[in-house]
Amino acid sequence: MSIRTNPKKAIPLVLKRLRMTRTTKTLDKASDEKLEKLTSQLDQIKDLFMAVKRNGDELLDTLTLLDRHLRSIDEDNIDKEKFESDMETIFRRIKDSTEKLLPKGWASQGEIQTSIPSKVTTSQDHKTRKLHSAPSSSKHKDELHEENLSQNIEVSYEKLEGHLKSCLLSLLVFPEDAVINKRHTIYWWIGEGFVNSAGVKTAEEVGEGVVDELLNCRMIVAHGNGLNPIVKSFKINPCIRGELVTLDSRKTLPHLGSSFQIFSNQRAWLVLEKRKVVLGDDHLKPNHWKSIFNVGASYLSFDFEWLAKMKSLEVLQLGRWQDSPSHHIEVGSEEFLKELRDHKQLKYLSLRGISRIPELPPTIAQLENLEILDLKACHSLEALPKNIASMKSLTHLDVSECYLLDSIPRGIEKLTQLQVLKGFVIGSSSKTPCRISDLANLKKLKRFSVHIGSGAVLQDMEFESLKELTAVNCLKISWGVSGEKYSDIQVLFPSSLEKLDLEGFPGSGIPEWLKPSRVPGAMRKLYIKGGKLKSLDHGEICHKWHVEILRLKYLKHLQIEERKLHKLFPSLRYVERTMVLNQSFPEWRLEE
Repeated sequence: MSIRTNPKKAIPLVLKRLRMTRTTKTLDKASDEKLEKLTSQLDQIKDLFMAVKRNGDELLDTLTLLDRHLRSIDEDNIDKEKFESDMETIFRRIKDSTEKLLPKGWASQGEIQTSIPSKVTTSQDHKTRKLHSAPSSSKHKDELHEENLSQNIEVSYEKLEGHLKSCLLSLLVFPEDAVINKRHTIYWWIGEGFVNSAGVKTAEEVGEGVVDELLNCRMIVAHGNGLNPIVKSFKINPCIRGELVTLDSRKTLPHLGSSFQIFSNQRAWLVLEKRKVVLGDDHLKPNHWKSIFNVGASYLSFDFEWLAKMKSLEVLQLGRWQDSPSHHIEVGSEEFLKELRDHKQLKYLSLRGISRIPELPPTIAQLENLEILDLKACHSLEALPKNIASMKSLTHLDVSECYLLDSIPRGIEKLTQLQVLKGFVIGSSSKTPCRISDLANLKKLKRFSVHIGSGAVLQDMEFESLKELTAVNCLKISWGVSGEKYSDIQVLFPSSLEKLDLEGFPGSGIPEWLKPSRVPGAMRKLYIKGGKLKSLDHGEICHKWHVEILRLKYLKHLQIEERKLHKLFPSLRYVERTMVLNQSFPEWRLEE
């Protein structure tokens, strides 16, 4: 890759080569010290480079918004009251963006400071947070920078509570500069026992708090969310990764393409790194492993009875951790799953994105302590075990994007500990033994997604039963079918609903059940992706949606003017429109 064709990656690429040179080449002390100083300096420049680009993009977004308003004046299409309000906001945003164009703490005359700026702007909330204190002038700048960087990180790390330290250090299992999915990582932390329920908070809510705290103290940084206030993925702050490695007390012993790692609490992990991995008796003492984590393997096979010997296993992460479906994983045979029947300590099992698993063996239901079962995007999966009701400890079950799965067996309704159920399928009447109405006893269910499959037969009051799921605050409905009859349904939402996600809606207009008078007042997030929707006009003059975050994606028929959008959604704080009428619009966010 040429650094001129991709400036964003220029400094990270050079840094990577610098570190590789220092690691793989034998250099004299003077040369190594010079490369070390170069590395330190580039680490600092990288922050400046990205901050300037981000702040420049922010200014361009504001100018784009202003331009749209000016065009509306030219077209005599103006809401005077809203225009005056927006002008105040735009004026403030331009002023703030201009002041932030070169972040405070950096030299303005072309001289590059060697200290970390005392304030940096985060993409999480666009507010300034203190990272490191400014150095005095009593020492050489380079030496003081390195000393302050190390000392400040150690102080910040030492101030973290025990579970925060465990969660942060666990992220070192991912490759350098990896983009880490927040939700998937929280599930993994639950399996590892790093986060647990506390009082009225579920373990997942505690995990959300962990991510927020690590973002606030800049140990991790939000990734790819632009102006969106909702963080979905993050990275370890590249400025501190090296320091965390030195703070981490684990030992790493390379062995047959995997890594044997021991934490200070004596927790043993087997990390799979090579593209093709055969797990067998040649790996060290299989009965000692508590966790297996697939970092880079695409092809997995197991020697006979190898997994059966791992009596201490608590976490089995074989599926992909990456968001992209391009990370394909295959197993030689699904027979290895039968060897898990006696794993009474297993709490977390992820087969996400693994192909060649058409079904789970009935013995999987013997995992009586399993809490999280992640089967998302297992494209070969056709059926769940009929005795699934035995898995009484399940709190999270994800079978979304399992497109060959055309039924959910009865017994799901008996899993009363479920907090997350994704991928519930409605198929034909002969292939859908479990219906939404059967789930009324799942009083702890907070996240629920339902897919209307091909050939689905909808029963009377099918979606009216949703109101019985009283704890659900995040709901997704997706359509794998087209036709007006599948949009002409009656939906009654849970009263606690905060987020609604609609995918592939086949109707052209807003249905009755989505009008403002029919949705709960607590609903603050609305996502609409794909489908045939042409208009968001709901016809209720006296009612407005209270939605604050609106995301519209891949809606090639949807027509809506900027002015009309803000009239329909007067409480908006953030708007994303991607491929609406086959074009994308700049994100919009109201500054707090």
